[in-house]
Amino acid sequence: MKRQIVLIDEKKCDGCGDCIPGCPEGALQVIDGKARLVSDLFCDGLGACIGTCPKGAISVEEREAEPYDERRVMEESIVKGGANVIAAHLAHLREHGEKEYLQQAEAYLKEKGIENPGKETESKQISEQEGCGCAGSALMDFRKNGNEVKQGESDGQPKSELTQWPIQLHLVTPLAPYYQGSDLLLAADCTAFAVGAFHPDFMKGKSLAIACPKLDSGIEKYVEKLKAMIDFANINTITVVIMEVPCCGGLVSIVQQALDQASRKVPVKRVVIGVRGEVLDEQWL
Repeated sequence: MKRQIVLIDEKKCDGCGDCIPGCPEGALQVIDGKARLVSDLFCDGLGACIGTCPKGAISVEEREAEPYDERRVMEESIVKGGANVIAAHLAHLREHGEKEYLQQAEAYLKEKGIENPGKETESKQISEQEGCGCAGSALMDFRKNGNEVKQGESDGQPKSELTQWPIQLHLVTPLAPYYQGSDLLLAADCTAFAVGAFHPDFMKGKSLAIACPKLDSGIEKYVEKLKAMIDFANINTITVVIMEVPCCGGLVSIVQQALDQASRKVPVKRVVIGVRGEVLDEQWL
């Protein structure tokens, strides 16, 4: 499988920052007056940033996919960018919950005798993320607590089958560990309120993302994220759960667009829920 990676021509780049909003994963940042790719790991090569560059400084290179190598990325890209690029890369790994890659990056810096520019603020950043920071976008993998009693289990109430946080499609990271090789449940927002047994019937054993095709903005970003899940997270299947109302069918269309653009094909099941919570239709597309 080939993988596409964004390339930046520093001679052409004037640091305007127009490309930053076009990067759905936050892999681009303006540092020291130039746009920088601070994380190969989260660059999906979709090229959304290309059309926003007025200088034509961004292109996409296609090459054979290789297993991600944090030490190689540090040596060939990040360290050469200087202290500010190193700090941004470490912060990006930390914010996305990539603790293993973060440890590898810090070990590389220590081994090479390179000062870790993010070390002084590391404790503060971790505290903000795990404590009083915004919980809406902090990555949490509940599967690691599989041996703990889940909410409701000890008092006879139905237990939660939620395996992760966040779940809103705008907030999720396609390459988060809980999406790797998983069966994805893509649910319209209203479905969980209509179905009384939504957790055991639909969520058990699946990773989750929720969205509303009618009210959410930035639908094109949804297509890009689902494509990244298909191609790079290697999800096994997609189950799309929607309501019977006509506008909800847009969620299936989003999945179909992602599949059309993806290099892999995965089975897709559509489940239609009635407004009283009954399953009206269920079929593989």
